[in-house]
Amino acid sequence: MANDEHDKSEVHPEAPWWWGIGPVGAVLLIVAGIAGTLWVFVWSDATDDTTAGYQTSRAIAIGLVLLGAAVLERFRSRRRRATESEERQDS
Repeated sequence: MANDEHDKSEVHPEAPWWWGIGPVGAVLLIVAGIAGTLWVFVWSDATDDTTAGYQTSRAIAIGLVLLGAAVLERFRSRRRRATESEERQDS
């Protein structure tokens, strides 16, 4: 298992911090971003903390993009498997 993690870092040495977190990590990133945004704008005493709001909004956006990409990849692989099984049945 440790060897797989080492191989991933060699394939993408300059990858961003969110590279390869998967759909579960994307959901956690979205939840953390929403919680951070709520804290900044609802419960925080800082009335004009736009930088923190921007950063938490970026976390939500990155999480949504990663989750969308994971869902699309799942649909593509499901379609590919269905097409392959139909081709085998036709042969």
